[in-house]
Amino acid sequence: MPTPPTPIPTPSTLPFWAATARGELRIPRCRTCGKPHFYPRTYCPYCSSDDIEWELTSGEATLSSYVINRRPAPMFDRDVPQIIALVTLPEGVRMMTNIVDVPAEPESLPLGMPLEVRFEQRGDQWLPMFTKRTEKAA
Repeated sequence: MPTPPTPIPTPSTLPFWAATARGELRIPRCRTCGKPHFYPRTYCPYCSSDDIEWELTSGEATLSSYVINRRPAPMFDRDVPQIIALVTLPEGVRMMTNIVDVPAEPESLPLGMPLEVRFEQRGDQWLPMFTKRTEKAA
């Protein structure tokens, strides 16, 4: 079976991939206007400043939208079915990701479901995926 593709870092995404390799989910935030954004890019999409810092997130999210892909490209056959999702981080950004370790059925994927990040290695990169948030003991 073919190996799923590995993301190739670019100069603007290197801090993101370096963080995921450490088990951290970081997002860019503009130091000029203060707004976070995702996907990583060289300039702030709100004010065009190039003064960007990388903020550590909580690693939590909520499910905003999803599709259950039951016929992924051949390189992903080992992941059938695939839950491709849009999640919202409390820090104020949305990101495209996969939901893992949750049944690929609409009844198991209510919108607003609390999620937490987990990292899966693919080649030299660690990809942020999300799974249902577990309640932590007090």
